[in-house]
Amino acid sequence: MKKKILMVCLGNICRSPMAKGILVKKLYDKNITWVEVDSAGTSDYHIGGKADQRTMENGKKNGIDLSSHRGRQFSRHDFDTFDLIYAMDSENYSDIVYLASDEEERKKVKLILDELQPGSGLSVPDPWFGGEKDFEKVFNMLDKACDIIAGKLEFEEKA
Repeated sequence: MKKKILMVCLGNICRSPMAKGILVKKLYDKNITWVEVDSAGTSDYHIGGKADQRTMENGKKNGIDLSSHRGRQFSRHDFDTFDLIYAMDSENYSDIVYLASDEEERKKVKLILDELQPGSGLSVPDPWFGGEKDFEKVFNMLDKACDIIAGKLEFEEKA
């Protein structure tokens, strides 16, 4: 049975497609084929749009092709589809949890940086207003968090 993971940020053009691309590559490298990863945004700003050009350039520089990404908005239906929902920051976390209909759905939602520092409540900064260094900083944060996620999935597969 496939496990489904959703990465969520505000517009679905910077952080969440980057997180998805990083995790997909890590799972591919570990030959983990039973996990599906997608991304979404809590806003409707960029539905159908490509990832931010700087996100795509950063991904390409790090061996990740984001050219096929198209933005979509998070919906209530995602609680039925996904087993884990990673929010990039506390505001998006709150927006997602607000849509949950019960405690079971709320438990699916986690802050991605809590994988690095459990219970810290740290947020991935939105690089949209920044430059190349901001995108690289975000990539490095997400890369470390996705290492931990991929490691947990690898352990789960062997258990």
